[in-house]
Amino acid sequence: MTNLFSSFDPSSMFNLSLNWLSTFLGLLFIPTSYWLIPSRYSFAWNKIILTLHSEFKTLIGNNSIKGSTLMFISLFSMIVFNNFLGLFPYIFTSTSHLILTLGLALPLWFSFMIYGWLNNTTHMLAHLVPQGTPALLMPFMVIIETISNIIRPGTLAVRLAANMIAGHLLLTLLGNTGTDLSILMLIILLIAQILLLVLESAVAIIQSYVFAVLSTLYSSEVN
Repeated sequence: MTNLFSSFDPSSMFNLSLNWLSTFLGLLFIPTSYWLIPSRYSFAWNKIILTLHSEFKTLIGNNSIKGSTLMFISLFSMIVFNNFLGLFPYIFTSTSHLILTLGLALPLWFSFMIYGWLNNTTHMLAHLVPQGTPALLMPFMVIIETISNIIRPGTLAVRLAANMIAGHLLLTLLGNTGTDLSILMLIILLIAQILLLVLESAVAIIQSYVFAVLSTLYSSEVN
């Protein structure tokens, strides 16, 4: 390994360029609906989907198009599966790359902006100046709101990629010191690694939820 970040390269393991296919491995975790009696896993997954649907429906509002929550539920599912798969050994973490996170955030943001400016132009212009802003500050507020609107896809993408890279780097750095430690320190290191893995599992869920919720909030602003 020539560089610490080379562990995140698409061809770092076994010199194969097929590691991006791990993005589609999450489809295997979606429970099938072909059984007569659903399993507990199917019940749990349906419960998660219904909970997310009710939350996203509240965030979007009543003016949204029917079925629009399905897009955000699918986005959440894809990111959470990819985040979890990245915790397994020799599986490429696709969500730690900006090419994937920007590929998710940019089209969403562009579609919201195009839809909003074409259909609700007055509403979008009103968003640039918050209510109660003094007349003297209005030009500055327009600039600030425009910049904050433009950097939204970047913040979405960087937040997800940085959180995935940070945890994996910490696990890698701690794991590389294991060969030089005594038995007692090795036991402490293993306990720390297990705790970090639990933390990373929580981060995997939280970051995918944050990405989906923020995307939902951005879509609710254009209606």
